[in-house]
Amino acid sequence: MYSGIAMRIAGESPCWDWTDKTDIIKKRSIFFVQKFKKLAISTWMTICRVGQEDSSRVFHSLKVGFSLTLVSLLYLLEPLFQGIGQNAIWAVMTVVVVLEFTAGATLCKGLNRGIGTLLAGSLAFLIQYIAEESSHIFRAIFIGTAVFVIGSAATYMRFFPYIKKNYEYGVVIFLLTFNLIIVSSYRIHNVLKIAQERFYMIAIGCGICLLMSLIVFPNWSGQDLHHSTISKLEGLAFSIEACVNEYFSNEDRKAAKDTTLEDPIYKGYKAVLDSKSSDETLAMHASWEPCHSRYCYRLPWQHYVKLGEVLRRFGYTVVALHGCLQTQIQTPRSVRALFKDPCIRVAGEVSKALIELSESIQNRRQCSPEIISDHLHEALQDLDAALKSQPRLFLGPNTATKNMLTFAAVTHKSSTTTRGGGVSLASVKTDSSALLQWKSKRAAKEQANNNDSLRPTLSKIAMITSLEFSEALPFAAFASLLVEAVARLDLVIDEVEELGRVANFREFNTCDADQVTKTCTKPTTPLHNHLPSHGVD
Repeated sequence: MYSGIAMRIAGESPCWDWTDKTDIIKKRSIFFVQKFKKLAISTWMTICRVGQEDSSRVFHSLKVGFSLTLVSLLYLLEPLFQGIGQNAIWAVMTVVVVLEFTAGATLCKGLNRGIGTLLAGSLAFLIQYIAEESSHIFRAIFIGTAVFVIGSAATYMRFFPYIKKNYEYGVVIFLLTFNLIIVSSYRIHNVLKIAQERFYMIAIGCGICLLMSLIVFPNWSGQDLHHSTISKLEGLAFSIEACVNEYFSNEDRKAAKDTTLEDPIYKGYKAVLDSKSSDETLAMHASWEPCHSRYCYRLPWQHYVKLGEVLRRFGYTVVALHGCLQTQIQTPRSVRALFKDPCIRVAGEVSKALIELSESIQNRRQCSPEIISDHLHEALQDLDAALKSQPRLFLGPNTATKNMLTFAAVTHKSSTTTRGGGVSLASVKTDSSALLQWKSKRAAKEQANNNDSLRPTLSKIAMITSLEFSEALPFAAFASLLVEAVARLDLVIDEVEELGRVANFREFNTCDADQVTKTCTKPTTPLHNHLPSHGVD
C-alpha cells in the first residue's frame, strides 16, 4: 500500500492497475456477448415455435400488416390526403381494433362498430337539431342533460346478459361516438361534415377488415370450435389410457415439484378444463359467420358448448385418476398386479370409444351403434370378479378378529354406560330384584376391569388390520373412479348423438365400420391446441 502511494507521489503509475481493468472489461464484454447470443437464440426459437404450432398465425399477421399498409395510403398518397385530411387516422384505428384472428370475431366487432357509430351519429344530430332552436345557455343545459341520460342508460344496458354477450363493444362505440359528436357540436359549427368523414373512414376500415377476413385465407370460428372439440376428445382418450398404463407400470414414478406442466397426461385434459370461456366465445363468433361450407344449413354451435360441458365433467374424473398417481399412500405393486388386466382393458375400451366419437364429429357422421362394445362389459365383469375374489383386501379382517373387535366395542359401551348413566344404590329399593341388579352391574364392572389387560393386544390387532386395509384403499378409489369414467362416458355418447341428430350428420354405414376399426388400432397422440391465439375481448 505504501509503495503504491510512494509511486503515485513520485509520478509513476502502477502498470498492474491498467492490466486488471483491461481484463475486467474483456470479461464483461464476453459475458454480455454471450448473454445477447442466448437471448437472440431464445427469441428465434420462440418465433419458430409459435409459427409451427399454428401456421394461420403467420397468415393473420401478414393480413394485418397488408391491411395497415392499405389504409396508410390514405395518408401517403397526396390526392387522397387532400380529399380526406386528418380523418384518415380513423381508418387506421379501425383496422387495428376490428381485424381479429377469426372471421366471426371480425364480423362481430366490425358490425358492432358500424352500427354503434351510425346510431350514435343519428341520435347526436337529432339532439343537436333540437338544441339549436333554443338559447345559448339552455343549449348547454340540454346537451349536458342528454349526455347524462344517454350515458347512464347505455351503461346500464351493458349489464343485460344478452347485450353484454353480443353487443357490448357496440355500446362502448356508441357512447364514444355520441359524446364526441354532441360535445363538439357546442363549439364547432361544421361538426356534421367531420362526423360524415369519420363515418366514411370507419366504413373503409371495416370494409378492408371484412375483405381480408372473409376472402384472404379466412379463419372461421366455427371450424376452430369444431376442431377443438375433436382435440378434447382425443386428449381425454390419451389421458385416461396413459394414466391407467402408468398406474400399473413397473417403473417408479419420479416425484418432482413443478413438473405437472410437462406431464403429457396433464396436457391431455388441460385444454378440456380451460375450454369454457373459449367455447362460449367461439360459439358466439360462429353465430355471426355466414354459411361457408358445402352444406347450406347452419351448424348448432350451442350444442358444441353443451358437449364441452359434458366433456369437462368427464375430465374431472380423469383429473382424479391422475391424482391417484401422485398420492403419498400407494397400493403395493403386488396388489395392483391382481387387477391389472381388467383395468387396462376397461381404459382401452373407454379410449377407443372416445376416439370413435372424435372420428364421428370430424367426419360429420353418426356414431356407430356398437360404440359400447361387448369387450367393455366383459372387462367390467372381469374387474368385478377380481375385486370379489379378494374379499380380505376390501371387506376387512377375518371372522376371529371381527369377533374380538366386536367384544371390545360392547365392553367399552357397557363400561361407559355404567360410569355415565348408572343409578346410585341409595336411590334403589332394597328388595331382592334391586340387589340382583346391583350384583349383575358389579360383576359386569369387574369383568370390564379384568379385560383392561386385553386392550393393548386388541389395539395392536386393530392397528395392524387398519394398516392392511389402508393399502387397498388407494386402489379402491382408483377402481371406483375408473368405473365412474365408464358411467360418464354414456353421457358423452348421448350428447354426441344429439349433436349429430341436430346437425344432420350422415348415417353410419359399413365403410365407416372398417374405418373405425383401423382408427382404433392406431396409438393415440397427445392433444394439440387448436384454439384461437387471440384474447377474449
